[in-house]
Amino acid sequence: MERRFLSVLLAGTIMLSGASVRAEINLAEEPVQPVPAAPVLDRDKVKLGERVFFDVRLSANKVLSCATCHNPQTGGTIPGVTTSVPGASGVTVSINIPTVLNSGANETQFWNGRSPDLEDQVGGPLENPDEMGAKWADVLAMMAGDEAYQTAFDAVYGGITEEAVRDAVATYERSLTTHDAPFDRYLQGDETAVSDQVKRGYDVFKEIGCTTCHTGSNVGGTMFMAMSEDYFADRGTEILETDLGRMAVTHDEADKHVFRVPPLRNVAVTPPYLHDGQAETLEEAVEIMAKYQLGMAEGELSPADRDAIVAFLKSLNGKLAE
Repeated sequence: MERRFLSVLLAGTIMLSGASVRAEINLAEEPVQPVPAAPVLDRDKVKLGERVFFDVRLSANKVLSCATCHNPQTGGTIPGVTTSVPGASGVTVSINIPTVLNSGANETQFWNGRSPDLEDQVGGPLENPDEMGAKWADVLAMMAGDEAYQTAFDAVYGGITEEAVRDAVATYERSLTTHDAPFDRYLQGDETAVSDQVKRGYDVFKEIGCTTCHTGSNVGGTMFMAMSEDYFADRGTEILETDLGRMAVTHDEADKHVFRVPPLRNVAVTPPYLHDGQAETLEEAVEIMAKYQLGMAEGELSPADRDAIVAFLKSLNGKLAE
């Protein structure tokens, strides 16, 4: 009871005779922050990067583009797809597709954090034989033979190079920020932007410990955390390389099942959830996290509190910047 009361006070709500009177939020103290203003980017680079992002000719089979799996209009991923689509080799990669929206706010890229920035990330799917299956030499040759690409890259970068292509795509990805989420408006002082259920959900989200990992403007993406061994034991299926997390990068046993904490912006439109896509709904994802990551006993998180957290998560949906 003391912990719950303290959490309520920290959230800025005082309970008086059954009524809720909300004090002004001290935004600097909140674990969740509004999305900052869209970064100022070179519009020519953004436009060129967008063209590359949607070009299927980058893939070995001329079928897949970056947007095939990371469509900005569908949450930066493919909603409803459990892991990924078949790559150029016909193999389906057994990991849930992370969103590209707001990816510029992540401190590393991919579930296992193997890329330090977006420029480095561009080459991962492009060269992976089980994804786009391309080679940089072939990509650059294709672009050199395209008069429009040649003209655009000459004007923006002084020529077509791997570095220029990486920079263009990364710049476009940094433009994919979402704004004007109801919860951001609430944090900034609009009391009517969200419902009482959303406000309660945020309080519970903080109280039970979700903000230990899910913090900042992207509500995640800034740290690594181990997934409970019990989760994999109860899942009852073979441990795949994609389940190893950071260990696949560092080869350190201590990094087994350690993943980059997923950001939660626009999470309501990107089912399924978890690195393996095992949670089909937000309700299921919240319950799994409560059980395996927060150590809560069955029934300790009430259905009402679970639904309030889900309502809060839905209020993080923003609009793509123009």
